[in-house]
Amino acid sequence: MLIPVMPLWLLQDEHFSALETGLAMGVFGVGIYVFGGFCSYLVQRFRRNHVCVLAILLMALSVAMLQYVNAEEGLLAGKGFIFLQRLSLGAFFGLAQMILSSTLIIDISESFQRTEANYSAAWFSRFALALGPIAGMVVYRLQGFEWVVWAAVGCCLAAVLFIHLVNFPFRTPDDDVSKFCLDRFLLPQGMWLFVNMLLVTTAVGLLMTTALSDWYYAIMMGGFLLAILAQRFVFPEAELKSEIVSGLILLGGAVLFMLVQAGDALSYISPLSLGLGVGIIGSRFLLFFIKLSRHCQRGTSQSTFLLSWETGLSLGLFLGYAFFYGQHELLFSVAFGLIVAALLLYNFFTHHWFITHKNR
Repeated sequence: MLIPVMPLWLLQDEHFSALETGLAMGVFGVGIYVFGGFCSYLVQRFRRNHVCVLAILLMALSVAMLQYVNAEEGLLAGKGFIFLQRLSLGAFFGLAQMILSSTLIIDISESFQRTEANYSAAWFSRFALALGPIAGMVVYRLQGFEWVVWAAVGCCLAAVLFIHLVNFPFRTPDDDVSKFCLDRFLLPQGMWLFVNMLLVTTAVGLLMTTALSDWYYAIMMGGFLLAILAQRFVFPEAELKSEIVSGLILLGGAVLFMLVQAGDALSYISPLSLGLGVGIIGSRFLLFFIKLSRHCQRGTSQSTFLLSWETGLSLGLFLGYAFFYGQHELLFSVAFGLIVAALLLYNFFTHHWFITHKNR
């Protein structure tokens, strides 16, 4: 909800510069790494669902603190406060999402259903990339930024309620748990998948700095739904490489449609292609991370996928506002270059590397 709305508020109401706005949006991506190394210790030392609930409640508090800046006239204090708020929001969001994806979803699923559970959870996160901006922009247009803040807080509280409705089995903690480790945080052998995914999501983050219409995100949601159908009916028997290559071609086409700006018809095709491409690529990369992981590393693979996704989006938002604000043609050219780089890297290196190193 905050991705499209908060930059507008910072630029128009808080009088941030484009660089400051980019820094505020990008520091979120730094925050998601803050608690990552402690994630395994926290879920072993304490009840994992309680740690997740606490992280979400602290997320809600971080979002609610935006009201302080909204009412504060001291601009200098407001800027420092915003950077701290975004960092803390990223930290608590990262911790909550890592526990959800690496632990809670796996704990409540039978062993033969865990890949399906991870796949479904990732799709709901992907839907949020369209549904959140739609809701945020509608509320912002009708009621202003204050109500966007409270709506976002309401989403956090709803998430806490849903977690409380689930009965999580008790797990006996390991005897010797390091306070800082890469377990449930980062999969070192997934480096090239991480880099390839990062190029894609950075391009998507760049495009999101120009998508200022709720209608745009609604059409992108349609693309997500088409991606689900495509995976069910188009790609089951296709060559393994074809899914990501097709998704990257669709993303490249979406950017070219934006670049040429050749009328209303293409303005609808562009977000549809974007949603379709992102949906196809995200699902396949998620499965690649799972297949690359070794025994008992499924949770770590999920967190690594999350980090590549969120880091790229945050980096794209930072670059889009800090360096390309108001320069749409240059921004689209850079996004297209990133997608081409991702396609070349995947086609000529990453795919073969994955086939050679996968464990499942």
